[in-house]
Amino acid sequence: MGRGRAKAKQTKVARELKYHSPNTDLAALQRELGGSGKSDRNFDDDYKEYVDDDEDHSDDDPDNWVRPTR
Repeated sequence: MGRGRAKAKQTKVARELKYHSPNTDLAALQRELGGSGKSDRNFDDDYKEYVDDDEDHSDDDPDNWVRPTR
């Protein structure tokens, strides 16, 4: 028991979201979605700190893996 109050609150929140949408800045949305097609961000720079160029990746090839013996 006790689910009635929680379900009533969820229903109320869902109804508010469905029928009472917040004010949307349509001009800002259009600017965001209608971009120039190319990004001025360089995603390689964003992840540069996580890449270790000195690391040996010779074991990354799955063809070189050996099945463990029992």
